[in-house]
Amino acid sequence: MSSSDQIESLLKEGRVFEPNPDFAAQAHVKSAAEREELTRAAREDPEKFWAGIAGDLHWFEPWSEVLEWKVPFAKWFVGGKTNIAYNCIDRHCESWRRNKAAIIWEGEPGDSRVLTFADLQREVSKCANVLKGMGVEKGDRVGVYMPMIPELAITILACARIGATHSVVFGGFSSDALRDRMNDAEAKVVVTADGGFRRGGVVDLKVNVDKAIDECPTVESVLVVRRTDSKVAWKEGRDVWWHDRMAEADDVCPAEPLDAEHPLFILYTSGTTGKPKGVVHTTGGYMVHTYATSRWVFDLKDEDTYFCSADIGWVTGHSYLVYGILANGATSVMYEGAPNYPEPDRFWQIIDKYGVSIFYTAPTAIRSFIKWGSEWPRKYRLDRLRLLGTVGEPINPEAWMWYHREIGHERCPIVDTWWQTETGGILVTPFPGATPTKPGSATLPIPGLEMEVVDKDGNKVGANQGGFLVIRRPWPGMMRTIYKDPERFKQQYWSQVEGSYFTGDGARQDEDGYFWIMGRVDDVMNVSGHRLGTMEVESALVGHEAVAEAAVVGRPDEVTGQAIEAFVSLEGHHQASDELAEELRKHVAKEIGSFAKPAKIRFADALPKTRSGKIMRRLLRDIASGKETVGDTTTLEDLSVLAKLRDDEE
Repeated sequence: MSSSDQIESLLKEGRVFEPNPDFAAQAHVKSAAEREELTRAAREDPEKFWAGIAGDLHWFEPWSEVLEWKVPFAKWFVGGKTNIAYNCIDRHCESWRRNKAAIIWEGEPGDSRVLTFADLQREVSKCANVLKGMGVEKGDRVGVYMPMIPELAITILACARIGATHSVVFGGFSSDALRDRMNDAEAKVVVTADGGFRRGGVVDLKVNVDKAIDECPTVESVLVVRRTDSKVAWKEGRDVWWHDRMAEADDVCPAEPLDAEHPLFILYTSGTTGKPKGVVHTTGGYMVHTYATSRWVFDLKDEDTYFCSADIGWVTGHSYLVYGILANGATSVMYEGAPNYPEPDRFWQIIDKYGVSIFYTAPTAIRSFIKWGSEWPRKYRLDRLRLLGTVGEPINPEAWMWYHREIGHERCPIVDTWWQTETGGILVTPFPGATPTKPGSATLPIPGLEMEVVDKDGNKVGANQGGFLVIRRPWPGMMRTIYKDPERFKQQYWSQVEGSYFTGDGARQDEDGYFWIMGRVDDVMNVSGHRLGTMEVESALVGHEAVAEAAVVGRPDEVTGQAIEAFVSLEGHHQASDELAEELRKHVAKEIGSFAKPAKIRFADALPKTRSGKIMRRLLRDIASGKETVGDTTTLEDLSVLAKLRDDEE
């Protein structure tokens, strides 16, 4: 394979952190040998392995076949009947957990609520009956466009209870984005709120719903939660108040026995072309995958209080705030607002207030914490924390070290997790009591997963060689299709490397078998014949004391093919200057090599990100190349960031 075909691996990271012996002694998986034994059992008989885990959960009827696999379409636990809401709520209500906190909620203004599993059973049953009273039947789609309030979790669990397929649209999306998603899903009912609180202001959700629904012919009714007491427009015969219907609803609604392959939810992800794609996840396999990975990765115990900072509008909130966590009978903390409102210490305040022991957040958030300064977390004890996690994109080693030092106080294992909306749950991760960690590596695949780094012809590459990350066999949490578009599903995920799932990420595997994710293949830069991933150049930049966050892209260059352009946000007390730009260029050359030195450094107050915190590098590529922005921008958190970068260019 020529150098122009292979993604070069540049990052060198020698630090290794062994599992804490005290942590390992009480962990579900206590050693590398135990993890290897799980992996061996899964490799030798994957169907028996996953069936054993599924046996922990409640099934109304047993399955006749664990896996039916006709590339690229999988069916798991064929013929089995179950209900994920029953497994998240009812089975715990039959034990002492009935009166245990299931959800602890904190609103941005400081209001709070606690729902026990018994409370959740009652509220979910009432909501399920409300939906049925609005004409929702098994197989119908229900749109959900809400702030991060308990009613959001209650709604999706109520849908799961009666077999309605939910489609959550993040509450920060525009009315156009909501309209497109509701029309594609052909939603029958939309559940929303009058508004939500964000950075001290009110997000007018009902206003956006009204605009969207005018062009959504399948939507018959809108169920509205009163959250902000905002005055809202009202359409009689279509709009109904949550509190009115819930007050009348019966609090008993038996969970519907559902086929394991019954569609649980559709979650839309944006594409580089205009139309978002509806990722379909089904009931049984997704339930088993999120249950198992929540237990392995977060080492959940009954005494834990777990806090995932993701919004339920994203897959992380589905899998690791609601379904996987509640299936384990754990207590899940849910927060409505921004991490820096009213001050940049809100997460640390919540962690101390509720005695949080496990905290799961995004590398982008961590880089924001670094930018805001270590003085904020240092105001708090954070002494109940025992485990930290990251999700969303690769974490650069320096951010990992800051997290380890400032939040974990050098005693908490960090589980750096790699997965995607399409995979349903975590696929590559340390087990905190078993896996030595290396800052910047998600480490090893979960048991039952067969993953490789390959060249463009699908051949496995050697240790420390960059290539394309693929998965060789099915796993329970995998997406089943793109809603109403199976051809796009086949083309996008299963046509690049025959018989394998193409993740779209570049990666390398080191001599210990650890995976290092190098960024999206779409973001690979070709500089003077070197194919470079974005993550490693960005890591070198963030390794400089002045840099809080960096994004690099390639732009056309007559001499080198592509030139590297870096967009850099600085730590609070550092000032942008030509001298600092040159210093950063030299720093990258020293860390990686002169061929990786950015041709241009641009200083920016903020970088364009999705609302889940991922940097939208394709938009930066457009700016660097002087092109108009094309494709879907509905997931962008703040359009003004893009406008300011363009103004600075002019």
